[in-house]
Amino acid sequence: MIEKSGIPTVSITLLPEVTERVRPPRALMVDRPFGYPLGAPGDSLLQRRIVLAALELLLRPAPEPLIVNFSEAR
Repeated sequence: MIEKSGIPTVSITLLPEVTERVRPPRALMVDRPFGYPLGAPGDSLLQRRIVLAALELLLRPAPEPLIVNFSEAR
């Protein structure tokens, strides 16, 4: 409903199989441990890279679910 209102959304996800079932408009898959989708506490460089990669997905149209691996995002 949010997307249909004209507000783009993006998810950061750890579980590709769940993401593929849910089919969010845009998702960034990260290979991180549970509880740390942005990386370890204090790792501001990695956290920034992940957040920027997710925000960049907001610029892409998503007529179909757009699921991107973080390793491929840059």
